[in-house]
Amino acid sequence: MALSKKRKVDNENRAFNPEWTDSFLFILPNGSTKPVCLICAETVALIKSGNVKRHYETKHKGFEQTYPLKSELRSQKVSSLRAQYDQSTRILSNTFTAQQRALECSLRVSWILGKHKKPFTDGGVVKECMSAVAETLLEGKQKNELCDKIKQIPMSASSATKKSEILTQDVLTQPDEAMHKAPCVGLAVDESTDICDNAQLLVFARFFNTAQKTFCEDMLGVTPLQTSTRGDDIYLAIKEMLTKRGIEPKQVVSITTDGAPSMIGKEKGAVARLKGDNPELLSYHCIIHQSVLCASLSDEHAEVMNTMMKMINFLRASSSYQHRMLREFLREVDANADDLLLHNNVRWLSKGRVLERFWSIRRELASFLAELSSQKATQFSLFLENEKWMDNVAFLVDITSHLNELNLRLQGKDNSICELMTAVRSFQRKLEVFKEDLQGDCVHFPAVQEQVQGQRDLSSFVDFIDKLIVNFSNRFDSFSFGEQLTMFIQNPFLITDVRGFSKEVTQHFKWVNAGSLQMQLVDLQADVALKEQFVRTDPSTFWLQMVPETAFPGLRKVALYILTMFGSTYNCEAAFSTMNIIKTKYRSRLTNEHLHMCMRMALTPFKPRFKILARQAKAQFSH
Repeated sequence: MALSKKRKVDNENRAFNPEWTDSFLFILPNGSTKPVCLICAETVALIKSGNVKRHYETKHKGFEQTYPLKSELRSQKVSSLRAQYDQSTRILSNTFTAQQRALECSLRVSWILGKHKKPFTDGGVVKECMSAVAETLLEGKQKNELCDKIKQIPMSASSATKKSEILTQDVLTQPDEAMHKAPCVGLAVDESTDICDNAQLLVFARFFNTAQKTFCEDMLGVTPLQTSTRGDDIYLAIKEMLTKRGIEPKQVVSITTDGAPSMIGKEKGAVARLKGDNPELLSYHCIIHQSVLCASLSDEHAEVMNTMMKMINFLRASSSYQHRMLREFLREVDANADDLLLHNNVRWLSKGRVLERFWSIRRELASFLAELSSQKATQFSLFLENEKWMDNVAFLVDITSHLNELNLRLQGKDNSICELMTAVRSFQRKLEVFKEDLQGDCVHFPAVQEQVQGQRDLSSFVDFIDKLIVNFSNRFDSFSFGEQLTMFIQNPFLITDVRGFSKEVTQHFKWVNAGSLQMQLVDLQADVALKEQFVRTDPSTFWLQMVPETAFPGLRKVALYILTMFGSTYNCEAAFSTMNIIKTKYRSRLTNEHLHMCMRMALTPFKPRFKILARQAKAQFSH
């Protein structure tokens, strides 16, 4: 007699009947072959009506009385139970495994190290610290369990490098998605060299993040220029960055540079080449750079400044022994400061702060120089005793202090071009006040007031202020970004010349319809509610969140374009400082790819999606 084959349930192709959910409160989860009871979450072996009916009548007989079949009350209860089940299964599916938790810890540590510009090898130090803390704070079973979990976290140098690559890719994807939705993008471009003399071209992008309803400034890219740094090289590098990030040249509204010939050359400069791709591109010379150029010294003032720097270098940096003696002397005489500062031509505020420190301890320094026997010390002592030269020093202390105050107003992130031009035009008016003050009581020049006793000739100081006035006028009076556009952003309700405003706008943005813009401005100024909202908020929030796009599409678009523009290359300069912190003589072998990766982690305002990354990546324990 032949043996019969064993019956297999899987071969019977049983189907779940949706009516069983309402009748017997059973569902069939996706990918499962066993129905689940919504009341007690138990399963039955087979997809059969007899099985689900038997379970329902045996264990949930009272449910029928409370919730009658085909009633509205029963339908609501079934829906509620179904929602509770979905939520519970969602939580279970989202629960991390131990490997994924260890991976997330590794990602978070790598991110913190990158944000603080630390080497990849510091991950092992962090792990050692975590173990030491756990062993100190906990005892017994808790200590052992936590120490075992810490040991499982992968934090080697190679692991930190790989995790940094994953994190960088994630924070690169997020701004890409936001930039593609932005109506326009503003660029700031600068070039510098790292510690290995590799030329690095850095480009920052500013755009409106429609999801967060705010402006975002992020590093578009950094590219090594292998050999030359000509305009063609810079143009090709910028073009490649835009292509990689999926940005069309016509989407770029403005570009701000440091004014180098390779950037702004009329024929072969990078900006000129970019304007060939986008004729409506607006270009600006960094406002901070221009203000520094306006304040360049000449003639007698330059000579005094050079002598001052030589004297400070002599006291501070020519001899370690002399430097120690100077500090000890200043402490003994209880001076206002216990040391001098060194200047740095790269730092915009450097010489002003150096002069302020010198002026506060000048008498103590004169006494210290008098005790030295060297020929240089004698020359510098004579310099400090010369009243005319010290008058010049006092003036330089005061005027550099005012220039530094302007410079600090111009620095910082998230400053629109309107805010920078407002600060510059305010300083231009202050220069007129300074000029009159020098011919009077010297209220704004306390060092000069202290130094100059009696009748002294201050005409050279007035001449210097006159030169500053002329320099600022030559550079900024012809600045293409006029007062009407600044007033439009900062307070559109003060614009009286509507036609003049529309004319200035159309000079910058060819796509603007002048007639429509004039009518929208008149309607905006007549809106009492918007005027009240403007008083209560800042200009950026007003234009982006208060002004309805449907009613004022032209005005809002113009405001959005203006607020997208960079006024300076401050972000680039700050990023190069970050680059010098990351790539030092101790990390000089850091590749360009890893340098750029570390810079992006340190500079980006976006945060990685740690849990998503931990769930997607292949998780393994540390060996």
